[in-house]
Amino acid sequence: MRVISGTCRGRKLTAPVGVTTRPTSDRVKEALFNILESRLDFTDLQVLDICAGTGSLGIEALSRGARSCCFIENNPSVKVILEKNLLVTRCQDRSEVILMDAVKGLQLLAGRNRRFNLVFFDPPYESGLYQRIFETVDSTALLAPESILVAECSARIRLPETCGTLHCIDRRVYGETAIELFTQGG
Repeated sequence: MRVISGTCRGRKLTAPVGVTTRPTSDRVKEALFNILESRLDFTDLQVLDICAGTGSLGIEALSRGARSCCFIENNPSVKVILEKNLLVTRCQDRSEVILMDAVKGLQLLAGRNRRFNLVFFDPPYESGLYQRIFETVDSTALLAPESILVAECSARIRLPETCGTLHCIDRRVYGETAIELFTQGG
């Protein structure tokens, strides 16, 4: 696993041993960022990485010019690896790592009046978190105008087309992985 492009291009990222964390493959990450670059200018983006794991997606955004990234991760041992990856890529000064349950972390950020232009959400596929996170994001003011929420899920399932004001605008399948892009208002 590595950073694909930008200032940290080629830097290798550490992944935890075992199956508790499933980092996004380089192939899927490269395809996702090609899609995102056709829709967004990464310069000065405020990014949120929910269920961050290794931080691969948020770090890629930082490498491509995002101003900052907030990472939410609930596993203390995985948080240590995420922080190591931030040090290796020299992105720690533009990052905040929150060790907390995803829903509680979102509520904390909403209470701080934080707003994000790009949100990554890549939970364990069988976690049952999709609906709860979509509802929490939709019911808070976390999304800036014209923001994109990227959800990664199993290709065997299809996420709802809408959840409140969130609407799916794109779905791509790469082997066992699906990437779905959502915006507010469609």
